Parts: sequence; structure tokens; C-alpha cells
Amino acid sequence: MTEARKQDVRIGEAGAWPIYRRLLGHAMAYWPFLALAMVAMVVEAVAGVAFAKLMEPLTNDGFVDPQPGMAVVLPLAIVGIFVVRGIATFVTDYGMARTGRSVVRDLRELVLGKYLRLPSARFDEEAVPVMVSRLNFDTEQVTQASSDALKTLVTDGLTIIGLFGLMLYTSIKVTLAMVLIAPLIGVLVWYVGRRYRRISHGIQDGMGDLASSAEQSLAAQQDVKVYGAQAFESHRYATFANRILRLNMKVETTRAVASALVQILAALALAAIVWVAIRESLAGQLNPGQFMLLMTSMMGIVPSLRRITNVQSVIGRGVAAAERLFAVLDAEEERDTGTTVLARSRGELVFDKVSLRYGEDDQHIALQDISFTARPGTVTAIVGRSGSGKTSLVRLVPRFYEPTSGRISLDGKPLDDYRLADLRRQIALVGQRVMLFDDSIAANIAYASDADPDTLRAAAEAANAWEFIERLPLGIATPVGENGALLSGGQRQRLAIARAILRDAPVLILDEATAALDTESERLVQDALTRLMPDRTTLVIAHRLSTIEHADQVLVLDHGRLVEQGTHAELLRQDGLYAHLHGMQFREQGA
Repeated sequence: MTEARKQDVRIGEAGAWPIYRRLLGHAMAYWPFLALAMVAMVVEAVAGVAFAKLMEPLTNDGFVDPQPGMAVVLPLAIVGIFVVRGIATFVTDYGMARTGRSVVRDLRELVLGKYLRLPSARFDEEAVPVMVSRLNFDTEQVTQASSDALKTLVTDGLTIIGLFGLMLYTSIKVTLAMVLIAPLIGVLVWYVGRRYRRISHGIQDGMGDLASSAEQSLAAQQDVKVYGAQAFESHRYATFANRILRLNMKVETTRAVASALVQILAALALAAIVWVAIRESLAGQLNPGQFMLLMTSMMGIVPSLRRITNVQSVIGRGVAAAERLFAVLDAEEERDTGTTVLARSRGELVFDKVSLRYGEDDQHIALQDISFTARPGTVTAIVGRSGSGKTSLVRLVPRFYEPTSGRISLDGKPLDDYRLADLRRQIALVGQRVMLFDDSIAANIAYASDADPDTLRAAAEAANAWEFIERLPLGIATPVGENGALLSGGQRQRLAIARAILRDAPVLILDEATAALDTESERLVQDALTRLMPDRTTLVIAHRLSTIEHADQVLVLDHGRLVEQGTHAELLRQDGLYAHLHGMQFREQGA
């Protein structure tokens, strides 16, 4: 079970009320709107009780013993009650909507911010579409629980209390007849609430799987078409969709059965009231107006009870969604305990007997006892078979992962002595898979900085990117599409290099930056990298011979161990693993 799933289980065992109370705590940040809505809810409930109370004079003074003045007073009273109630309903709806939508906005910002502060290991365990589902779907469920459901609970709850009090004041015996049925309704509401919450967990997990399946199918649409796997992907998506359909139908069936049972129980209570009321009337202890008051009150209580029963599904979904969101918010963040301020480092990196294990499985050793020094102004090439630990090694420098043992130092101090933001400001990263954002070329080069146009152009020219940028219809303002889809691989790579040049960091990490490029694009990118490397500490995961030949040192990794170290010429003379890799992979490129 992944750590994310374990957290969901642990929090799920805590119970619904603590989660709902915490959710309401977020709503309290908007207490003026909440307070105004609460006052309006009270007015709504009072208006409903006042209308029921009006049934007594309406019956007695309007029909049984008509009073002339009542022909004017009663209609005006009815209009006045509903005007007040209408205004109160508007204020309630606005106040609760503003509170609920604000809570959703806040939670979305908090959860996204939290995701960006979580260790990289979390992203190895939990698919990105599942994270997006939490941000979009789960937060939407929360707004219904924090505003719509709360409005129903308070307004209908106060209405039930008010009408019940009015009935009790009018006739204790008749009211007690209804009380006999109330515990059965309470038990039903409790059971329905538990069932809703359990089913809602399944629905929300299923939504994440559904989103993940769709995103994978659409992202790999070319592979799906080539392999004729449309039916397979459709079937897999349908499996998840049908599971959610079944769970949703369980919710709707439970809601419908509960609503029907509440109405049956309410009918029994109504029958009991009528029976007792007629006996009271025969004894001269209940007049027609009081009977109409009791009946109107009872008829007002029934729909309120039904709405409160139905709202259990909304609260159940909201609490289940809130549990998942709070599981993210409570997750352990990247460790950032450093106190040393670092403006700009010299760039000297030292690995001292560094080992790395991923996850809790001690057998999964990524790196073991790695030691080397990378000095400022030098290039360290890292080579090895696939899975030898090359990428794992460079991931340790920006502390995407923490070493299991050993120490990595920058300018003589351990990496975790520095503040995380300061450490990462010293590093520029250019990978084989370039991440571009759906924005303009200028915005992508200047990512998270406020560089002026001249500086942007200088960085683009240094990266050999200006030659294609100036040919585009909008120049540097041209949109690149989702993840740079409107650009070629070489163009995307040169934008990434321009971004790194603009960052001007003392440590440069190149993760097979030219691996997937054609010869012409590789020449342009390599030329740009040559201008980027001087006066920096460069770590380059390389497979191109030209890069390795000119490196100051070459590290040869195999099964997570540093098996050879030296210059290109020295390693060839040793006739070891590097010489073997050179003969197998680089000879053709060097020809």
C-alpha cells in the first residue's frame, strides 16, 4: 500500500465529525458572510413558524367566526411574511455561496501549494491525474458540504425545532404522538450517513482512476492507434466508469429508499396526530384553528426532515473528499531545516560515500558508496548502462531525494545546512524531457523571473534559439502550446537552455540533453551548451562521445556503484567497463 493510501486509511479511521469540524474551520475565515447567512437562516425559520402560527387566526377568525378586519390583516400578514422570507433566502444563499466557493478556492490553493512542497517520492507513488482529481473533483464536493449542506442543516433544523416548539405549545398530547416516530427517523438518518460516507470514498478513488486512465489513453493516442488498442483502452475506461456508475446508483438508491421511509414514517406520525387531535377536539380541548396550526406545522416538518435526510449524501461525499484533501495537507513536506543563507556558491560539489535506497524496500539500492569531487569550472560526465543510477545521482544535488547514508557538500557545507530555496537557486537543470508551459516563448524563457526583453533576447541568442524565434509570426510572443507541442524537439531543448542561461546558476545539470535530437539540432544544442558550461560546475549524463571526450572527469556507474573514474583517455587505457561501453555505444558516433 502506498504512503498516500495509508494516510487516507489513517485519517478515514478518525471519524466524520472531526473532519467536518476542521472543514468548518476553513469556513470560519469568512465569518462575516457566514454570520450574515446564519442570521438570515434564523429569519427564514421564524418566518416559516410565523406562517404556521397564522393558520390559527386564519381558520378561527377567517372562516369559523369571520372577523371583518381579518380580510385585510391576514392577506397583508401573509405577504409580509413571504417578503421577509424571500429577502432572508437571498441573503442566506449569497452568504453561503460566497463562503463555500471561497473555501474551495482556498483549499485548491493550499493543496496545490502542498503538492509542490512534497518530496519527489510522493510523485513516484501517486499518479498526477489522481492529484488533479483531488484538486478539481474533491474540492467541488467540499463546497456542497461546507455551504449547501450547512444551509439545509441549519435552516431546516431551525424550522423543525421552531415548528415542533409551536406544536408543543399548542397541544402536548398531539405533539407527543409525533415524538414516538422521531427516534426511528433519527436512526435512519444515522445509518444513511454512514453508508453515504463509505460509498463516497469508493467514488472519489474511482474518479482518480478514471482520470488517470483517460489521460494515459489520450497522451499516448498515437501508440494506441498504431497498436490498434482503441477497444482495449475503451474497455479499460469503461470498467472504471461502470464502477463509478454502480457506486453512484448505490448512493441514489440509498437516498431514494431513505426519503421514502422518512415519508412513510412521517405519514404514520401524521396519522397519529390526526387520531389524537380528533379525540382532543371531541373533548373540547382543541379548536379548529389549533388543529390547522398543528397540521400545517407537521406538513412543514415533513419536507424539512426529508431534506435533512437527503443532505446526508452531500455531507458524506464532502467529508470523504475533505479527508482526502486533509491527507495531502497533513503529509510530511520536503525537509527544509537549513539555516545557512547562500547568495551565490562557488559550486564545489563533494560526494562522500553516498548511498540511496528508494522507498521502504532496503533491497532496492539505487546508489552505494559514491565518492567524487566536482570542482568549479569543470565538467563531470556520468556514464553507465541503463538503470545504473545516473539520474538518481544528479537528483540528489537539488535534494529531490535525500541520501540514505553519506554526505553531499556544496562549498564545504552539507547540502541540508542550506535553506532549500537558496540551494536550488544555485542549480540550473536541462533534461532530455523538456517541460514547457502553455504560454509564450518569452514567458517560458523567463520562467519565474522578471527579465527585460533585451536580457531575454540575449539568452535566446546564446542558446541558438533566436534564429527560429525571429521567423515565427509573433516572434518571442508566440505561444508554444501544451508542453511545447507547437515546437520541434530541438527548439524545445534550446528554449530550456536559454532558460538555464538566464538563470546563470553556478551548478549546471545536463540529463542527456541531446539524446533524442537529430544531427543538426544536436549541433545547435551542443554549441549552446558549450557557451553555457564555462565557469560552472557541470554534471552531465552523457551518451555523446564529443561531450565525454572533453570532460574533466568521467564517472562510470554500474548497478549503483562507481566502478571507474578518470578522464576519457585514462579510462580507455584501463580497458574496463568504460572501454566496453565506448566500443558498444560510441564507436559509430565517433566515426
